[in-house]
Amino acid sequence: MSRENHLIVAIHVHERVEKANQVQDILTEYGCYIKTRIGLHETSEEYCSPSGIIVLELIAKEDVVDEMVAKLNTLTGIETKKIVFSH
Repeated sequence: MSRENHLIVAIHVHERVEKANQVQDILTEYGCYIKTRIGLHETSEEYCSPSGIIVLELIAKEDVVDEMVAKLNTLTGIETKKIVFSH
């Protein structure tokens, strides 16, 4: 039995408040491929971090993931890393 690769994308967002809408637009475009989404940033009652990390687990062919990553990478202040686990 053949299995697809397990694909994870981590997105480091600088200037989180200013870039959130642009990042969200791209993630919405690929929303049907996102199985799990986790957002991480420092926060407290007195502080909210200007940067954050989004971790995505995707159920898509690798070329679709590459397309999404390329679109994210066109945004200033966005850095992405793709992790591929082969089964």
